[in-house]
Amino acid sequence: MTIDEVKAKGILQLYVDGASRGNPGEAGAGFCLLDEDGNELLNGMQFLGRMTNNAAEYHALILGLREALGMGGTSIEIYTDSELVAKQIKGIYNVRNRQLRRLYRETVELLNKFHRYEMISIRREENRKADRLANEAIDGQKA
Repeated sequence: MTIDEVKAKGILQLYVDGASRGNPGEAGAGFCLLDEDGNELLNGMQFLGRMTNNAAEYHALILGLREALGMGGTSIEIYTDSELVAKQIKGIYNVRNRQLRRLYRETVELLNKFHRYEMISIRREENRKADRLANEAIDGQKA
């Protein structure tokens, strides 16, 4: 699917995952962006330095949302295995941690740029590729 087709349809699927070894420890973010038919459009990863797993989860979401917006997406389904992030975004859990509050606000600002979004909780097994990318981001810093 071309960027023009994404803009015309505007529907994207985003799988995100963050990883931290040590919690806090070395962390990475990974994401996979797919069209509505499940065809992979883009994937990415980023080494994040030292942070908690929850912060890494938010960073992965922010990274993926920025890419989706850059492709012209207007509607997005977000898949995450982070119960905390999913429930905070849905307003079920409060965001008490100061660092996470900043990341939460940044995430909400990005989400508000979409016409529609949906946050979907999935099992870890359903998020293998994003998980692998997050871990590869950490491993790449050790090479």
